Amino acid sequence: MTPTSVELATLGHRIRHQRLEAGLTLDELGARVGVAGSHLSLIENGKREPRLSLLQQIADATGTDVTDLLSPEPPNRRAALEIELDRVQASTVFRRLGLAPVRVSKGMTDDTLETVLGLHRELQRREREATATPEEARRANNEMRLSMRAHNNYLPEIEALAEKQLRAAGHTRGALTHRTVSIMAEQLGFELIYVNDLPHSARSVTDLEHGRIYLPPASIPGGHGLRSMALQAMAHRMLGHKPPTDYAEFLRQRLEINYYAACCLMPEQASVTFLQQAKKDRNLAVEDFRDAFGVTHEAAGMRMTNLLTEHLGIRLHFIRVTGSGAISRVYENDDLPLPADVTGSIEGQVACRRFLARSAFEEQNRTTEHYQYTDTPNGTFWCSAQTGTTSDGEFSVTVGVPFDDARWFRGRETPKRVTSTCPDESCCRKPDAEALARWHGRAWPSARVHMQMFSPLPRGEFPGVDDTEVYDFLDRHAEQ
Repeated sequence: MTPTSVELATLGHRIRHQRLEAGLTLDELGARVGVAGSHLSLIENGKREPRLSLLQQIADATGTDVTDLLSPEPPNRRAALEIELDRVQASTVFRRLGLAPVRVSKGMTDDTLETVLGLHRELQRREREATATPEEARRANNEMRLSMRAHNNYLPEIEALAEKQLRAAGHTRGALTHRTVSIMAEQLGFELIYVNDLPHSARSVTDLEHGRIYLPPASIPGGHGLRSMALQAMAHRMLGHKPPTDYAEFLRQRLEINYYAACCLMPEQASVTFLQQAKKDRNLAVEDFRDAFGVTHEAAGMRMTNLLTEHLGIRLHFIRVTGSGAISRVYENDDLPLPADVTGSIEGQVACRRFLARSAFEEQNRTTEHYQYTDTPNGTFWCSAQTGTTSDGEFSVTVGVPFDDARWFRGRETPKRVTSTCPDESCCRKPDAEALARWHGRAWPSARVHMQMFSPLPRGEFPGVDDTEVYDFLDRHAEQ
């Protein structure tokens, strides 16, 4: 088997160590074993593999054994440092920097080598964090969710910032218009420009030099989502975000810009006034809240998680579920029993089949909310759900509360009531006994692999997007 570069480097260092211990120069040892000193130099530097017969001669000439020369351990601390430096400077991480490798000389101290290696280790640590594994991403996301839960999913500083910017733009009531969003951008020194050639991996691109925020054109009249994208782009600047160095920071920035956009589209003071009146009327409903501010059903449901506990004392849960049953977005502070993996992460787990978040897909009428009471091991919960469809497929949005708080919501009179015993597998995880007996060993489904399970946090100056596409895009539009 061909030795690796590390093995050859270690062998070379052990030969050099034994030669120096014997008090021999390269030429003197070469004369004893019958090869040129330059040939021995290549061997000692790990550039050439010696024959076994030559190794035996070197061992005899230096008063050691071949087995000692072939030991995988570096002969001393200095050799270990030099071998590690050779290894890290040959790595893709270092070569991607385009820097010349450090050449080790006799005069270079061990402390200098330690410092250089320390920089390499930190570079590799940051690289590992930047290319976070799915498990690291789930852990970071779960820690952020728990942190937000501890604060009632409420960020007062961002609420206050949004109210200030809205007042400065002259917005006082009603749904936030595209015109007002443009004014807010102008006050920050930006112009909103709608283009058809955005990089496929970017929702928007901000040109800081020319003061432009590029957005996609509206896919439908009104283009409500464009207001949110523009506000998110502005939020990065207003909140002083820097390129994230790890997944936790990346997710935190995403949360903050989404939160800021929600605060602008559904301002705190107006939203709380609306919700308080609806509670007084015992007529709280996501769809009314949605329509009052001209946002999506999902945005209204998520905004309730920011405000209901903090201002109305109502604990609740929010779940977005895909057509396959996977939970794609979640918040709960009412102890609804939800599935979780070993990291504590809920996103990506499959919701109970008994939950309305799943059964709502079976409803014929998709234009209105549906209601249900669900008895669980943690008590009874009431919820409302609305389904929708995107290019990625079906989804449902559910907002629910513990039984006692259902009295404040429209739909509390629903007679629909089911029982869920999840996470007990007998609830909905195990197939019907007859179906199992019929098909066991007689079928073989081929699972669909989701590429996002392999996707790390993208590297580059613009985290999450393709740098090359972004630079090409900016070059094209800077000339216009």
